[in-house]
This record gives sequence, structure tokens and C-alpha cells, in this order.
Amino acid sequence: MALLDRVPRHLFTQRGWGMIAAGGVSLVAASVMGRRDLLTLSILLIVLPLVSLAGIRLVKPRFQVYREFNPAPVETSAPATVRLAVARTGNGSGRATMEERLPARFGESPAFRFPSRSATGGTSRYEYHLRSAQRGQFLIGPVTAEFTDPFGLSLHRQAIDDGDTLTVTPAAVVLPLTGLAGARGNDGVTATRIRANPSDDDVMTREYRHGDPMRRVHWAATARHGDLMVRQEESVTTPEATIIVDHRYGAFSGGPGAGLQWPAGQDGHPMASSGTFEWSVVAVMSISAHLAERNYALRVLDTGGGPAFLRSPSAPEPEVEEYSGAAGLQSIAESLAAIQLTGPHHPRRENTLRDWAGKVTASGDRTQQDAGPDAFDDLLMDKLSAHRMRGPVIAVLGTLSRVEALALAPAAGYGTNAFAVIVTEKPGESAEVVEALRQGGWRAVAVAPSVPVAAAWSQFDQDMAVPTPSAEVRRGTGAVR
Repeated sequence: MALLDRVPRHLFTQRGWGMIAAGGVSLVAASVMGRRDLLTLSILLIVLPLVSLAGIRLVKPRFQVYREFNPAPVETSAPATVRLAVARTGNGSGRATMEERLPARFGESPAFRFPSRSATGGTSRYEYHLRSAQRGQFLIGPVTAEFTDPFGLSLHRQAIDDGDTLTVTPAAVVLPLTGLAGARGNDGVTATRIRANPSDDDVMTREYRHGDPMRRVHWAATARHGDLMVRQEESVTTPEATIIVDHRYGAFSGGPGAGLQWPAGQDGHPMASSGTFEWSVVAVMSISAHLAERNYALRVLDTGGGPAFLRSPSAPEPEVEEYSGAAGLQSIAESLAAIQLTGPHHPRRENTLRDWAGKVTASGDRTQQDAGPDAFDDLLMDKLSAHRMRGPVIAVLGTLSRVEALALAPAAGYGTNAFAVIVTEKPGESAEVVEALRQGGWRAVAVAPSVPVAAAWSQFDQDMAVPTPSAEVRRGTGAVR
């Protein structure tokens, strides 16, 4: 038995290997003793496992796999329940050992027996849990099945499905209240009553409808018309906010490859990121959730003025830049799941990413190679100008040069308020950049990735007097373009 444990098991079971060994012994005995019956027996013992091996590869059992994630997508560090339903669709019977292949970050792959003890209607159901501390898209599966022939002599392992992609979105953190948009207040809502003229007696009215609250009855109009009249509903202007997302490689690399991480993306593909960029992704998610809870319609742009998620492989609608409501927030979360740095890459990773980009392009997916338009150029200013003074402008940025800061500074004039947070490993070295933005009218802070996002957000209300834009800043845009 110890000898049988050492032979490979991907072809035959222990019974099959034992039969082949017995056939070999019989063959030797037949040649020594000259017995034809032993020769016949040895051939039978050797051929039968081989025939069963050929048969199990030619006539493969067929299965159908249904996989469900709950929730889908799931936030980082939150548990996700995976439910599997496996049904045999072809002819055949017998048991099989199955295993769900998982990326290494999720630990040991779960294994189970088919059919299960609780199988109903030919379908076996299984359940297990996953948790990821990093965002991204991960291939869960395929399910591999190892089954034997009816005699239990040979083994065959095959994948019975293609697997499914689990999207892990960044989790938002709760941000403290801050003055977002001046007169709009913290909730961003401005209510305006439609009037025919400035008199309170001449507000727009309509006939009373069942369910209207009595507090809205307009008694003067009721007396004039002889019917119960109520005030028209107030029209509430939808508050808007623009978020500028910086995902330039040079802004987060901190130098040639310094501090860069390359966590595995979907199916093990590299995803260009860094500690500072991961901080900014969480910040964008948190700010988006903070504003969405206050009924803001969001416009999310990159530093070139284009849709921020145009190159994100996980974006449901990559060309969209305006989001609203719970569905819009969910779309932003999914888009942030696999967003990564764009632009020139580290030379040591150039070949790897080029090979991956070729595979992705061949399959019709989006790549990360196109760096897009120049940062803080006319396109961005035109986008902001088209929505002038409709709400705050919030920029989540990596390391900036002074020239870039001077180019961005005038953008503060397009929002009711302008907030800029710069995440960098050395915040002290960004003092000149922060001052340039503040001179342009921004409320700007520079923070290290070790600072909690909520603490960085609260700094906007701490000693943040906004100076009048200086002449240097007003001329700065023309100087750098």
C-alpha cells in the first residue's frame, strides 16, 4: 500500500494501479512458467484499466454550474457569500470530487462531493464565503471535477465551467460635515418657489387633490375661486458637484517606480497602483458617497477633462461622466474597483503590461495605455465652465508641480466652492503647490497616505481662509498653456 501511495493518481485510482501491478506480475510469471492462462490473465489485468482510461476521456460527464455572489459587487473587507448549484446534464452516474479554484488571496480552494447529501432534483447546492482586503476584479472558478469510470479504475479531472468575475469595490468611510457649497448649506439643497409676481398672495396654485396636506391650502385663492385651492409644489433645484480624479502614473509613482504595488487584477493580470493611489481611490469613493447622501448629482472627470472611468476595466459605462442617485453611486463604486494608473510605466514592467494590453485588446476590452489629453488643459476648463457655479468642485490629486498647480488654480472660479486634497508621501514638500492653489481660490491640503481620509476631509474647515486670487495665478494659466 505504501508503494501505491507513491504512484501518480491523476491517471488511475489505487485500484487501477493495483490491477496494472498485478498484471505485470502475472506477465512475468507467465514468461517464467510458460503458462498461457497466466499470460491471458496478465493481458486482461493491464488492458482493462487502459480501456477504462480511454473511455472516461472520450465519454465525459457533462455538468451545468450556476454561481451567485451575495452581495455583488462586494466592498473590501466585507464578506461575500458564494452559492453554487451543480447539475448533471448528460448521461452518467456515480460520484465526483469537485473543487472551486480561487485566487491565492482568498486562501484554500473549497472542495466538495457530488452529488451532495441534500441534492434535490439532480442539483447539488453548496455555499462558502470570501473576503478581500483589496479592491479589484477576481476570477472565481472554474469548478474542476475529478470523476472515475464505473469500475473505479481510472481518473479524469476537467473544468466544468468558465468561472465568474467577483468585483470588489473600495469601501467608503464616513466623512464629517463641512461647508460644501456656501448658500446651499451642507445638504446642498436650494428650494425656489415659482411665483407669478413678487406678491405672496399670487403664488402658483392648483385645485385641491385627495391627499394634499391642509397646510398647503391657499385660503385667499380658495375664496376667489370658490373651490379649495393649494399652493403649487416647490421646485427644488438639484445640487451638483464635480469631482476631479487624478490617476496619472507620474502623480502617484513618487519617482521611478518608488513605492509602486502591482496587485493581481482579474485572473492574475497586474494592476498598476501605489499606496498613495489606493488612498485617493478610497477618498473618491467616500466623497462620492458623502455627496450622494446629500442628493448631489455628481460629475466625475479626470485631470484632462474626460470621463474619469474611461479606461477602467470594471466601469459599467466607461464613457459616462454624470451620476445621480443610488444607481449612480453604485456605478462609481464599480468603476473604482479596477481603476489603475495610466500613462508611461516603469521600464521593468513595460513588457509585462504590453503583453497584457495585447491580450486585452484582442478580447475587445479597454486598455490602460492611452494617457489621454494633457492635465488641467482647455478641455477640463471648458467642462467646468459649462457648469459654472452650480456646486462645489472637488479634486483628489497626486503629487503636483508648481506649473500644474498654477494651471489648475483658475478652475476654482467655476465652482461655488473648490476643494483640493493632495496625497503624497512627503506633504511638506508640497507647501508651494498648496499655496498656489489657495491663491487661486481653492481650499487645499496636502496629506500623507497614513492620514485617515476623514481627518483629511475635516481639515477643510480648520483655519481655511480663502484668499483672493492673485495676479500671478490669474496669469498662470496663460503662461503654462
